[in-house]
Amino acid sequence: MTLFGRRFAAVAIAACWLVATAPAQAQTYPARTIKMVIAFPPGGPTDFVGRLLADKLKELLGQSVIIENKAGANGAIGADAVAKSEPDGYTLFFTTVGAVAITPNLRNDMPYDTLRDFAPVSLVVNNTTVLVVSPTLPASSAKDLAAMAKAKPETLPFASTGLGSMPHLALELYQASAGVKFVHVPYRGAAPALTDLLGGQVQVMFDNLPTSIEYIRAGKLRPLAVTSATRSELLPEVPTVADFVPGYESSAWYGVGAPKNTPVEIIDRLNKEINAVLADPRMKARVADMGATLVAGSPAEFGKLVADETEKWGKVVKFAGAKAD
Repeated sequence: MTLFGRRFAAVAIAACWLVATAPAQAQTYPARTIKMVIAFPPGGPTDFVGRLLADKLKELLGQSVIIENKAGANGAIGADAVAKSEPDGYTLFFTTVGAVAITPNLRNDMPYDTLRDFAPVSLVVNNTTVLVVSPTLPASSAKDLAAMAKAKPETLPFASTGLGSMPHLALELYQASAGVKFVHVPYRGAAPALTDLLGGQVQVMFDNLPTSIEYIRAGKLRPLAVTSATRSELLPEVPTVADFVPGYESSAWYGVGAPKNTPVEIIDRLNKEINAVLADPRMKARVADMGATLVAGSPAEFGKLVADETEKWGKVVKFAGAKAD
């Protein structure tokens, strides 16, 4: 398929994500409590941002927006619950890139199809992911780290938050792009991985800035690079991985989706109110403190992002031979 053909196909898939009907109840929406499913446990960065968003939406929509945490299977349990819900706007999915663009590429037994079973509402957040090392490691840049890995291939232990997690796939993309090989050490979540990184059992990790920023500020971890296309405002002196490996970019984003066939008027109303929340300076400040950036946009733009990211991470998964944990 030509490059134009691939891009046309991605846009067409994203457009399919927007298929919706318009029943009469859309005119009175919302008339009762809205449930927002988060596919991760309470207390993490996804839950934190989701609850902030729900509180603000309550004010704008005039109805309660409650959070239901449905953790497990790298986001698949929560996603499946939403996919099977009534398409009436009263069940929403506060999702991560992992649940809708990575996990479907890792498993052959997915109970849902991201591009077929969900309607995009809005992108919400881009999280900064940072490449951090133990201060005892003699590497002051991503270039230094790559040189160490090339000098002694498959000897340097590199932690992740689990097989198939975003940090794992960021590692695989880094290895493929930089032509290096580490020893992947998967953990079950960020907390145990960071504990061992701080203790010296592993020496390198890709981590979301919200969970590592305090350790960086305290000098307990050394940041080498961020994976975003531009530098982080919280770490302006830290370069991007792309400064060393051109074209590298990995973003741990969050967004809101709904079941397919949710009325387009409801999707548009939700998108309008979410964008209003994202424009609130107080909301921006709360999220910026944890190393993330609010990103507004249309349902079509979010749909295209999901389609593009599904294709991108599918290639990385295939290259790495990765499977879900």
